[in-house]
Amino acid sequence: MQFEEIISELESLSNPEEVEGRARFGINHTKTYGVRMPELRRIAKAAGKDHVLAEKLWNAGYGETKILAGLIEDPKMVTESQMENWVAGFDSWDVCDQCCINLFRKTPFAYKKVFEWSTREEEFVKRAAFAMIAVLAVHDKKADDEKFEKFFPLIIRESVDNRNFVKKAVNWALRQIGKRNLNLNKRTVEIAEEISTIDSKSAKWIAADAIRELTSEKVHERLKKK
Repeated sequence: MQFEEIISELESLSNPEEVEGRARFGINHTKTYGVRMPELRRIAKAAGKDHVLAEKLWNAGYGETKILAGLIEDPKMVTESQMENWVAGFDSWDVCDQCCINLFRKTPFAYKKVFEWSTREEEFVKRAAFAMIAVLAVHDKKADDEKFEKFFPLIIRESVDNRNFVKKAVNWALRQIGKRNLNLNKRTVEIAEEISTIDSKSAKWIAADAIRELTSEKVHERLKKK
């Protein structure tokens, strides 16, 4: 599919009611069509991997075109400067998370960017750091425990950030590390207990929510079967 075809398809699928519904979940783009993910995946599959098309879609500036850009882009073609440009253009948690899941985690810069972006003040840049930890914990099956233990100081440090989209991502990162294996589960619960002693409302919420899930029978039964 060509750029013009994709834009035409998005316009035909545009749904104002979907836009209103998303706003209730904190998805607020300046520009959006209101097209759902299954449709975006269908369009991306038809388009195939295409670096030039991905850049055009990103620059179009709509929430859906940015998500499509992440689906269509070839991870082997991604540069650090491109990642920096895209992360600066995150304007909503769905674009942030989808780009991390579909593209950024597959680049050679994924782990490096976690450490860099976790120190940044922009809400969605910082969220990207912790979303990346969460998706790497799920998808990077071959990584050793030590790689994820290096993220604990970042999680502790940023657990005091009260901004909704940051604290939820920090919590997400902590929970996903704790669901990799029994050893990391034990270590993550210890880290969560340490976070719970911090005098911060967000830190206490992050810790309590993580401990509740990671000590549950359901999680432990699944980890024992691994």
